[in-house]
Amino acid sequence: MSKKNPLTEKPLDYMLFKAKREKQFITGSEAVREAVRRANIDIAISYPITPQSETMHLVGDLFAEGYVPEYFRGENEFAVMSQVAGAAMAGARVFTATCGPGTMRAFEVFPMWSGSRLPVVCSFMTRGINAPLTIQPDTIEMAFLLETGMIMLHCETARDIYDFNLAAFIIAEEKDVHIPVGVFMDGFFVTHTRELVDIITEDVCLPKYNPQAAPVPTIDMETPPARLMRDPFVMKSNFVSYVAHASWQQEVRAAAARSKKHIKKYLGELIEIENPAAPTIIVASGTAVSQAREAIKLAKEENIDVGLIKVKVVRPFPKDEIVAALSKAKKIIIPEFNIAGWLAKEVAAVLPDNGRIVATPRVYGGMTMPPEILLEDIKQAVRKQTQ
Repeated sequence: MSKKNPLTEKPLDYMLFKAKREKQFITGSEAVREAVRRANIDIAISYPITPQSETMHLVGDLFAEGYVPEYFRGENEFAVMSQVAGAAMAGARVFTATCGPGTMRAFEVFPMWSGSRLPVVCSFMTRGINAPLTIQPDTIEMAFLLETGMIMLHCETARDIYDFNLAAFIIAEEKDVHIPVGVFMDGFFVTHTRELVDIITEDVCLPKYNPQAAPVPTIDMETPPARLMRDPFVMKSNFVSYVAHASWQQEVRAAAARSKKHIKKYLGELIEIENPAAPTIIVASGTAVSQAREAIKLAKEENIDVGLIKVKVVRPFPKDEIVAALSKAKKIIIPEFNIAGWLAKEVAAVLPDNGRIVATPRVYGGMTMPPEILLEDIKQAVRKQTQ
């Protein structure tokens, strides 16, 4: 029998902006644990896969300590994500995590979460998914997840991991949103390295989830599990069926768009801009931002003026913010930890003059990105500006 949660419920704005904090030297995985400790979840469901395994082991410790009422291991990743869906449909606040091949094995369920308007929070500790087998850092799985309908937040630091995961529960549960939130962090680069994180020290947690305020009904003794098949449209081939499916896909994306105001309230702007007047600007997300910061320091030593845009929110994509921030940039450098270059493609798709983009450096398969190679791309971009 689980213990009673020992924390007092407080609103998220109090916890993020007013509650007392102290610096703790912890890993990204431990930052997830501390966020979940104060998220007042009803259930966590886990399945081990590196580098995510440590996180859900730590969440299991929270179960033993009384902060998580229910916790168990599923049969596999697909089973876990399906069980998560069932718990959310029944009105539970639920948390899980996965990565890499686990993400791919469970992929079918993620669009179902969105289409069912389930406010699930899932942490993705990204890693390679290719053969030969690798467990090394890579953000390629994010490319596959872009059109699943979920909100996608990308963490640069352990502090981001802590705040983004905590805020994700409330953002997902807003009545005008109510779709899943994926909180992404680059495996090993940030999950297994330590840094100072401001952790809430007060005995406070989020208010309990109220499923009765949800825009879709929960499954209980009065409401049968028919929310996906109200008039089994899947069995029909007619105009009504087409319109129903099309309108619902539009509604899921509209819900993501409506999340912007809540994200801004709790996490600030969707992008962060440094030195926006610079002729060369780096656009990056995740730990590529940290490497960009180091490269900018090196560029400054050589009197090269470089700005930075940190993309915190990948979905809904901050189109207007990025277009405005890059309106005067002569060259745009987009470093990524994946072979697909999905962020460069996203930026190119919204810019009217995307010939300014330099879609490098791009490393993958676990390779690192020394700031020196990013500096070399900066120098080449500057040389082309002066030719």
